Amino acid sequence: MTAAFRRLLVLAWPFRTQMGVAALLGLATVSSSIGLLATSAYLISAAALHPSIAELQVAIVGVRFFGISRGVFRYLERLVSHSVTFRLLAHIRVWFYQALEPLAPARLLSYRSGDLLSRAVSDVETLETFFLRVLAPPAVAVAVTLGMGLFGLGFHRRLGLLLPTVLVATATLLTLFAYLWNRKLGPQLVTVRSQLRTLLIDSVQGAAELTAFGASERQLQVIQKREATYRRLQKRASLAEATQNGLGVLTTNGGMWIVLVVAVFLANAGELDPLNLATLALAALASFEAVLPLPQATQSLTENLAAAQRLLEIVDAKPAVQDPRQPEPPPNRYSLDVRDLRFHYDGQSSPALDGVSFSLPERAKLAVVGPSGAGKSTLVNLLLRFWDYSEGEIRLGGVDVRHLNGDDVRRAFGVVSQSTYLFNATVRENLLLARPNAREEELREALRQAEVLDFVLSLPKGLDTPVGEHGLRLSGGERQRLALARALLQQAPILLLDEPTANLDALTERRIFQTLQRLQRKQSLLLITHRLVGLETFDQILVLDRGRVVEQGTHQELLKMGGLYWRMWHLQHQIFEMTRPL
Repeated sequence: MTAAFRRLLVLAWPFRTQMGVAALLGLATVSSSIGLLATSAYLISAAALHPSIAELQVAIVGVRFFGISRGVFRYLERLVSHSVTFRLLAHIRVWFYQALEPLAPARLLSYRSGDLLSRAVSDVETLETFFLRVLAPPAVAVAVTLGMGLFGLGFHRRLGLLLPTVLVATATLLTLFAYLWNRKLGPQLVTVRSQLRTLLIDSVQGAAELTAFGASERQLQVIQKREATYRRLQKRASLAEATQNGLGVLTTNGGMWIVLVVAVFLANAGELDPLNLATLALAALASFEAVLPLPQATQSLTENLAAAQRLLEIVDAKPAVQDPRQPEPPPNRYSLDVRDLRFHYDGQSSPALDGVSFSLPERAKLAVVGPSGAGKSTLVNLLLRFWDYSEGEIRLGGVDVRHLNGDDVRRAFGVVSQSTYLFNATVRENLLLARPNAREEELREALRQAEVLDFVLSLPKGLDTPVGEHGLRLSGGERQRLALARALLQQAPILLLDEPTANLDALTERRIFQTLQRLQRKQSLLLITHRLVGLETFDQILVLDRGRVVEQGTHQELLKMGGLYWRMWHLQHQIFEMTRPL
């Protein structure tokens, strides 16, 4: 926890000036409150003796000044403190995302998407109280305590010791109570709140499946059970807050009475002017405004540290692939050579890839086929530097990709994956991710090549039509064709297609392969697929099975071999004949 607190202080350090200004404004606000009550008490006490109005002018002006300044300082303190809080939150969000992005996808597979979202949203929002309730209140309390010691010394030596002693005792009692009550409650609240939000996110995302299988009621019961746990923790937190408020009122009034009793004794002994009794009592009462937020600071600190620990668990994770300290410049050519490539997933004894080798010259076409689990998707992940391989090498333009910056490697590939992701934006905005400066005619040409231009133009707003979250306003085939258009628009040297036609009808699939055939003069093509369609024109076909290359050759050569490729091809054609309408 100490390490988490230090890390939070490091994150807050760039905003130290604004935080210092906000703390000074908070001190000025409390000081104005003390000055207002003390000056008012003195004015009333002095006026009771019927002095000349001239003798009360300073006190009258003081009351006006402190009354106005208290409101002004409070407004400025709120303005500055909330401004720095929002800036700090923005800084933390960027810091967290910058640490999160290199972990995708390898290191993030062990986390649920709802849990990651809860960390990025809920846990970061929890840290909004770090300055307002954790850092600023203790600083103001210390300054006010020292100031009250000097204030008391102006009347009597004993009061100079008594006033800060009462404040320290009150702060210690309230803070100790808050710590003992909330040391476990705060982390529990953060954990259960995260679990509840994760459960709600999963339930919303899977609402269609829950309804289809009649599991909505069971899922609702799980949510209600978790919500009941969270509600119990909230009640405990509310009870703790109410108890702290009651103790705060009790100790505040008790402290005022202690100061008043001591001041009365000093006045009876002739060591203190009785005119100052009300001034001392009300000044002491006002000074407790500085220490009353400390219990809340303790509770917020436990929640902040728990949230920070959850964020640091992600931030401190090491990426599966790390860029070299001094990467080589991007290559000038983009041939692809893979030699004796081997890779194991964590926790698996058998290799996902075992000695895979192939070459893809510039502007050539290579297909990698095989049954499910053969290692095709693993090969894609290694080529894109999402995972790091244990043996062998991948060379891009003659340069080992481990010597290149990961972003430079990925820029060489225009990718269409089998799990296409579209952002909750317009068609145009999703396309412009590939090339932000693309012209209108280039967008339309990419859509035409992907056989989706007519569909997009038929939408209510054309290219400016929103596609919905995950592109759910579109069919699976439409999403796949938009992803293909985005990859074509990128004009990367190598077009990497991972099951690009999985959701397309046979006619559209054939037209898209004809389009890819025309692209041979500009780009290399690496096709990952289990559908043996349109492979007759490919320069080379690689057949994977259980992570190994079992066959290699052209379409005609592989059919003549009568091996795995031949069996897959005949099986698919038998299925096609069975499903073809009469």
